[in-house]
Amino acid sequence: MRTLVIGTGGREHALALALSLDPTVTEVHAAPGNPGIAAVATLHDVDAMSGPAVAGLAASIGADLVVVGPEAPLVAGVADAVREQGIAVFGPSGAAAQLEGSKAFSKDVMAAAGVPTARSFTCDTEADVEAAFDELGAPYVVKDDALAAGKGVVVTRDREEALAHARACGRVVVEEFLDGPEVSLFAICDGTTAYPLQPAQDFKRIHDGGRGPNTGGMGSYTPLTWAQPDLADVVMEQVVGPTLAEMRRRGTPFVGCLYVGLALTASGPRVIEFNVRFGDPDIQPVLAVLESPLGVLLAAAASGTLADVPAPAFRDGAAVTVVLASAGYPESSSKGDVITGVETAAETADVIHAGTALVEGSLVTAGGRVLAVRATGADVASARAAAYAAADHITFDGLQRRSDIAAEPLGVVEGASLR
Repeated sequence: MRTLVIGTGGREHALALALSLDPTVTEVHAAPGNPGIAAVATLHDVDAMSGPAVAGLAASIGADLVVVGPEAPLVAGVADAVREQGIAVFGPSGAAAQLEGSKAFSKDVMAAAGVPTARSFTCDTEADVEAAFDELGAPYVVKDDALAAGKGVVVTRDREEALAHARACGRVVVEEFLDGPEVSLFAICDGTTAYPLQPAQDFKRIHDGGRGPNTGGMGSYTPLTWAQPDLADVVMEQVVGPTLAEMRRRGTPFVGCLYVGLALTASGPRVIEFNVRFGDPDIQPVLAVLESPLGVLLAAAASGTLADVPAPAFRDGAAVTVVLASAGYPESSSKGDVITGVETAAETADVIHAGTALVEGSLVTAGGRVLAVRATGADVASARAAAYAAADHITFDGLQRRSDIAAEPLGVVEGASLR
């Protein structure tokens, strides 16, 4: 099977790496890719936002399966253009991708499907926002209705701060605050059948202890030994199954990865948000312990035959990912800073590239989240120690990283509590 991964970030590097280890995958291609992906895939220069360009590339290399990684191309309908060429693609249609593209659409689907989630109001004016604040009270949760690269949410007790965020966004969804640890669950979907992957937890804030602004994610780990053992089964029954049924009812079946962001409240799991792709970095440790061949799962989902392949299996042990970010992140990023120590770190861990580039033979920073260091171990503690030991070898000017990824007490250090 010849595969093509679309995207440039850490998620795409982790996917390409996992696909390269699948014995059924004969070739891995990526576009546009990054220097890390180049080690396991053939790179192609293509505009990832152009459906015709991606479809043309897939046809030219004889791709059997295209995996569209990021949310923006999915919302733009890139998967539709590939399907129109008769090529199997793992990723939802542009219409189905509105589950992430519009928070208001997502909440409407959840309401129709009876999915447990927070009360919410879609607000187009400041008066609407004020009324929602009065109804729901503090802490205030304000979400940009559009794509915001994981940074469009403000959770605060400061009403003026919340209003300022709403003004900057335009249309927003104001939600009831959900208290409890946050968990990521990924479901592989073919429109009808769905399989859950092992739950993970990621750490969103830039600084230790859950302080500072939201980021796209500063680290993650799996398994969640503190969570209820049947969490995945409960979420599949209460959330994923009803959502897939509602999407079919609307004539927009969902094929791809449905990311379910959850708050584990005292009343049970509640959905914080849907994404329509694998989360980054939270999918990285999950793929590290996935025992099943990834290509087989994704190809079956893309062809509507997921029920014909075994459910995903996971090996014993744990995996932890620590993100290294550039100076100024998340408000900005520093580019062109020379990175050293990657080769040494890679001797004992996976070094996953996100925002990197090669300039005159030197590896340099080229984005906010630059690298992720992923290690495995017999348990979370040993995997965490290995990830940090490897990360210690990597340096670049302005490097930022948290020191408490997967730290005790597990499950509450970075939950949905106000932080």
